Amino acid sequence: RSKEFAAALGPGIVHKRTRPYRPQTNGKVERFNRTLAAEWAYAHTYPSDEARSVTYQAWLHHYNHHRPHTGIGGQSPIDRVGVHNVPGNYT
Repeated sequence: RSKEFAAALGPGIVHKRTRPYRPQTNGKVERFNRTLAAEWAYAHTYPSDEARSVTYQAWLHHYNHHRPHTGIGGQSPIDRVGVHNVPGNYT
């Protein structure tokens, strides 16, 4: 649908859609959302949404670069991919 999104996909990468809210077909995203809620959004008491938002970038960096993932043999995603020149800004 989005020409910009389609242009951002690398060669040979196909954008596939799944049915929403179906862990059977969208398991990786549903699992990430569960981890996001448990380890970041509700892991601590924050005085405001703004205070919570400030911590997101650091949590996402930890998740992708340092946190072991059992589904990939205890590696972090960045170690699994083998790319270490990925920008740290996800906004």
